[in-house]
Amino acid sequence: LLKAQKGGYAVGAFNAENMEMVKAIIQAAEELKAPVMIQTTPSTIKYGTLETYQAIVAAEAAKASVPVCLHLDHGSYEACYKCIDAGFSSVMFDGSRLSYEENIEISSRVSKIAHQMGAHVEFELGSVGGLEAEDGTVDEIKYTDPMVAAEFLERTDCDFLAVSIGTVHGTYKSEPNLNLSLLREIRNKVSCPLVLHGGSGLSNEDFRNTISGGISKINVYTDIVHAGTDCLRTSKCQVYADILLQAESAMCRAAMDKMMVFGSQGCA
Repeated sequence: LLKAQKGGYAVGAFNAENMEMVKAIIQAAEELKAPVMIQTTPSTIKYGTLETYQAIVAAEAAKASVPVCLHLDHGSYEACYKCIDAGFSSVMFDGSRLSYEENIEISSRVSKIAHQMGAHVEFELGSVGGLEAEDGTVDEIKYTDPMVAAEFLERTDCDFLAVSIGTVHGTYKSEPNLNLSLLREIRNKVSCPLVLHGGSGLSNEDFRNTISGGISKINVYTDIVHAGTDCLRTSKCQVYADILLQAESAMCRAAMDKMMVFGSQGCA
């Protein structure tokens, strides 16, 4: 991400649910010679198990000629600890539903453990809308305050920071309205790489504007999984394994499209 920040491009961070998605994302990175991050969430780990998921990504990454990182997206303190212990490259502790001081206190603990074990950390300041909590409530957008960003990074020893500038998780119900001037303010206050959540549904122009504004990591899930599920719905194939391969190819093409927009091709 530091290389991306210096080079003016963004690394694609793609949430993957299963083996076909992992293979599709890494194949896309191989085709374009692009660095890539594969992400998982606590819900995926819950049904797939941490050991199985980590083993799939590790096996595919070992064969790759490009850098492949395994990242935990939106994890609790406990999930972060388990993933660090399992050998993840990095973890995100999501303290966006906590008070500012609680977020700092737990983020600092996660950071200390991760750095001692050779992993890196992502934290969120503000709240990106659209994410559903365990009680069924859906997060509203709470914009990142650039005036406290520098203090937050210093107190948590954060490696890369997720910011809220108007994106939402999942599918956009209306035209995205990104606050690019706020992004530039945040960029001027902090030196670490910045992360954009809610990448699916943004236009190519939106992506380019956020990258030029200081974003170095872009999270994408919905656009990739939709490419796979659309293929499954329309396929005339009757052979299960062949249908999965078709979906894998569709997801690979979707991931490649994003990587090219992000400008990461040839940067591995």
